[in-house]
Amino acid sequence: MKLALIAMSGVRVQDAELMKLGLTLPGFVERSEVIASLPSLSLLTLAALTPSGIEISYHEVDDIDRDGIPDADYDLVAISTMTAQALDAYTLADRFRASGIPVVIGGLHATCVPDECAMHADCVVVGEGETVWPQLLEDFRSGALKERYTADGSFDMRNAPMPRFDLLDPSRYNRLTVQTARGCPHKCDFCASSILLTKGYKQKPTDKVIAEIRAIKSIWPHPFIELADDNSFAMRGQAYELLEAMIPENIRWFTECDVSIAKDEKLLRLMKQAGCRQVLIGLESPTESGLDGIETNTNWKLAQYPKYEHAVRTIQSHGITVIGCFVLGLDGQTHKAFDAVYDFASRTNLYDVQVTLQTPFPGTPLYQRLEQTGRLTHPGQWDRCTLFDLNYEPVGMTREQLTLGFRDLVSRLYHPDFVRQRREGFHNSLRGVG
Repeated sequence: MKLALIAMSGVRVQDAELMKLGLTLPGFVERSEVIASLPSLSLLTLAALTPSGIEISYHEVDDIDRDGIPDADYDLVAISTMTAQALDAYTLADRFRASGIPVVIGGLHATCVPDECAMHADCVVVGEGETVWPQLLEDFRSGALKERYTADGSFDMRNAPMPRFDLLDPSRYNRLTVQTARGCPHKCDFCASSILLTKGYKQKPTDKVIAEIRAIKSIWPHPFIELADDNSFAMRGQAYELLEAMIPENIRWFTECDVSIAKDEKLLRLMKQAGCRQVLIGLESPTESGLDGIETNTNWKLAQYPKYEHAVRTIQSHGITVIGCFVLGLDGQTHKAFDAVYDFASRTNLYDVQVTLQTPFPGTPLYQRLEQTGRLTHPGQWDRCTLFDLNYEPVGMTREQLTLGFRDLVSRLYHPDFVRQRREGFHNSLRGVG
């Protein structure tokens, strides 16, 4: 039996003016390439759960002939897609099926809109794939493949298999991924992440994480690793143990955290010693009004707002650079938010900045709220869920103000002179200059 695993990688921005502008701004292009170039850890994990008698091949979608069938003797094709690539995934799946090759579609998008995905697949996986994949393959081989397999979110990370990193050509990627935790203790209304796949916040045992790091090092001796977590180190106890175990591995890595790490000097010291080069922190809004109500459990984001500037400075004082992530177009923001983002980045010497437009992804509270109030402008046009294309009716500013203001902010934030100014400020603060 031959199984093809296909990752729908890469995102095409629809806003032609923004795309044209981005091509002239190295910082913007660099960040966009990083976002789009990671291999599919979920497919590599499913490969690890596939019986040895099945021949597996892993493909990025760009490897596939989109105008035809790349290999007609596949017995089964599994496609993992995020929302922005879903329409392309449907087209590819339809081509395979037209040639008589069964298709399984899974991932976050499939979990949120399984009925739609079922129109383009023989089988849809809803939720965490680990608990259903072995049974799915057994059913397929016996001729009893079901139309849907639904996980209950209870997968125990202690049972996580070793991903099949050996299926990758590491020279094609600027970083490889290791997951240390799944889920997030916070619930932001726009967040389309593993909180939609799993119950609660769960961590992978330290010994498994270290084994995965060593497996990556066996194919890439000096790797750059991204921790594929929604919120690393949200639970401190195991975090210290993991970081201490990572120190001897002599690797460089990046991850996503929340601002609470700035309160923990021990954690920051261990992160630096363990090879952390950069963290992405979702600051979301430079203004208090834009943060109100984003986090739907306890309004946690709003409560952290007064600590934002101190947190950035504290983290960067340890030699760990920060990507401050801001979302434009949040309810409560006005056109003043654009200058506020720029000024925040300047005051704090943010090493890197990531700006996106608020994007209602299916399955999120934001999507449901905008759908109920008639504010979705492009429902079902998933190729606009790129984080850079406006697909809803904003409040506090017009669509034109949001679109033009965003383009202008991008041109200012990623101008080489401003990038250089911030980075020099970062290095000077480490040397105690200025």
